[in-house]
Amino acid sequence: MMNDVKATVVPVTQPYLPPLVEFMPYLEQIWANRWVTNGGPFHSQLEAALCEYLGVRHVSLVSNGTIALILALEALEITGEVITTPFSFVATTHAIHWNGIKPVFADIDPVSMNLDPSRIEAAITPETRAIVPVHVYGNPCDVEQIQKIADKHGLRVIYDAAHAFGVRRHNQSILNFGDMSVLSFHGTKIFHTFEGGAIVFSDAEMKRRVDRLKNFGIEDEVTVTACGLNGKMNEVQAAFGLLQLQHMPRAQEARARIDQRYREALGNIRGLQLLEVDAINSRNYAYFPIRVTPEFPVSRDTLYDELRARQIAVRRYFYPLISQFADYRALPSAKRENLPVANAVAEQVLCLPIFSMLEEQVQARIIDIVLAMAGVATV
Repeated sequence: MMNDVKATVVPVTQPYLPPLVEFMPYLEQIWANRWVTNGGPFHSQLEAALCEYLGVRHVSLVSNGTIALILALEALEITGEVITTPFSFVATTHAIHWNGIKPVFADIDPVSMNLDPSRIEAAITPETRAIVPVHVYGNPCDVEQIQKIADKHGLRVIYDAAHAFGVRRHNQSILNFGDMSVLSFHGTKIFHTFEGGAIVFSDAEMKRRVDRLKNFGIEDEVTVTACGLNGKMNEVQAAFGLLQLQHMPRAQEARARIDQRYREALGNIRGLQLLEVDAINSRNYAYFPIRVTPEFPVSRDTLYDELRARQIAVRRYFYPLISQFADYRALPSAKRENLPVANAVAEQVLCLPIFSMLEEQVQARIIDIVLAMAGVATV
């Protein structure tokens, strides 16, 4: 019997919001400082705290993850063509397009759902200047193989790590791979500052360059050295980020328990594929994607409609592919026959709710609905 819990709208992700009483001292300090933006004390503290927490050398805070990627491409002076994945949030390709760069889509790996290194090399042309892979769902790319390809062809690598906050590979931060990594601190992310983002570097001079670019290219009071933009994070966001870091261990533990319950209940259901766990990578439990294959009794969209009808706001994340949107579908690399795996995955994937405040009885109701659609009796 399906777990009888009062139906409320259950989103895929939901921001963790610490009690307001914990945030008030930060707001009072901002008021006392009379410094609300332009690299204030909390901004500097959060950059330092993130370097320590994430295990990276340099962080530049920005207003959001899209601006982070736009600035990263500009700072590295990327032109021509960039190879990227069609299986991501559209901002990944939008940032490339905004910089006047031509995106070239390559297919994805059927297991990891990340950019397939074996398809990258075939997409390289004399105009290729960089690769922008995405750590989809916080699951690390094959960074070693991607770097080999980049080194062989003299290409830059910028990782879209919007989902990969805190993830480690071989016990080092996934953010240390490539030339740069960019993060999103949007309200739906496991670590957030309401809105916000960051760029991670190993090079101090590159951080200085980005810090100028995100502040209109201003060098000093009378000197502008580059055509920058306004991409700064304000003090309220930075202060909230400092508070959020204090709650990260507890939030991660809660997400890990939710992930485990899903795996125990759904891991052996015919027609459902769960994202495989790789022992060399840590996990941040950012998302819980399942793939609804043809062996499942109903289609992905039928399961989606049933869950939505029961107030479970699941997402077909990512569907449609970026390559199918109006601005990109005319690109030669966007043709369906060039992206068979990405198209198949996009038509099967469904993200179930996972966030630290998801109650066990609500999760049980979600599981019961999926099992009922699978034809599995529940108690």
